[in-house]
Amino acid sequence: MQKSHRTRIIVALGTAQTLAFGTTFYLPAILAEPMARDIGVPTSWAFGAFSLALLISAFLGPLFGARIDRFGGRNILSSSSLVFAAGLGILGLSDSMAVMCLAWLVIGIGMSMGLYESAFATLVGLFGSTARGPITGITLIAGFASTICWPISAGIEAEYGWRIVCFFWAGTHIVLGLPLNRLLIPAGNMLSDPARVETATPPARLSRRDYVSLPMILLAFVFAASWFTATAMAAHLPRLLQISGMDASSAILAASLVGPAQVAGRVLEFGLLRHWHPMISARLATLMHPVGAALLMVLGGPAGMIFTGLHGTGNGILTIAKGTLPLAVFGPNGYGARQGFLVAPSRFAQAAAPFLFGMLIDATGTQALWLTILLGGLAGLTLWFVRPSVKG
Repeated sequence: MQKSHRTRIIVALGTAQTLAFGTTFYLPAILAEPMARDIGVPTSWAFGAFSLALLISAFLGPLFGARIDRFGGRNILSSSSLVFAAGLGILGLSDSMAVMCLAWLVIGIGMSMGLYESAFATLVGLFGSTARGPITGITLIAGFASTICWPISAGIEAEYGWRIVCFFWAGTHIVLGLPLNRLLIPAGNMLSDPARVETATPPARLSRRDYVSLPMILLAFVFAASWFTATAMAAHLPRLLQISGMDASSAILAASLVGPAQVAGRVLEFGLLRHWHPMISARLATLMHPVGAALLMVLGGPAGMIFTGLHGTGNGILTIAKGTLPLAVFGPNGYGARQGFLVAPSRFAQAAAPFLFGMLIDATGTQALWLTILLGGLAGLTLWFVRPSVKG
């Protein structure tokens, strides 16, 4: 495949993923409070409705991953743009908790079709075992999802209200996301060498034993542990930093470093760490949050900037590892279906993280970080027991 064609695919998928994450995963941070206030329910209920989206995506992810393995990702990704648009349209029309839940259920279906797991599987179908670079490329672009979409959502909400935000993003999925996914992503599963397309044999179907093997279970735990921590920090980081001794403005400034630090971690992966096996970079990344959290607990507020920098850098590298580790450990065969099964526990962990970690903070303050330190340490230790099932 020509380099220009490869770059076009990476830019198209990266841009579409920026839109997908910014209008789903990052949307409640801006809209949960005004939605709840307008509908007349507690803000926690609005976040609970979002948890429904995470749960439905966990259940449906393996199904769509298997479809991408067989037929390629273009149809699934372009369909996700339509589903996102429909869900956001329903959300904008919500006048009750029931309709809000329905909207997030529809959006959850779109999330199972159109977030990183599907994009990664599409790239593996297109580039095979050389997909590590393209996977890193789209995460570099999509790493700016919150940086781009949060200010836009907040600005529109302040001027026109949260319903217009939903309608705006629904329209954006139609006029931007759909063309990107439909027109710029090749159909089917092409290989890096076009000459092999006609002669390649179809991938063998994976058995149930393949999905419950020890390496699969271990990686699923690592991903769930890291996503729990990432989601807990996304929901509570400014508050946690204030409890540690930082004033409100300093805490917000420190928390805002997570996004740039994530991109920095991905740049590090794209530059230096790409010469190493992804298992090495993943092991290093799992230690960054525990080290930063320990410093925050010992030193308090003065270590806030260091903590957010380490946490963000590690999380940025681990986002790539979620795509590259399964490829390195199991190879490209059945990649999409494996991704669906590997990520399912992570979605449950994400759904539970804001509530559970919030309760821990209420009860213990910064001592709640012992939980995420433990999870990070166990994740790093677990990776030492994962051995590749394929050569190369």
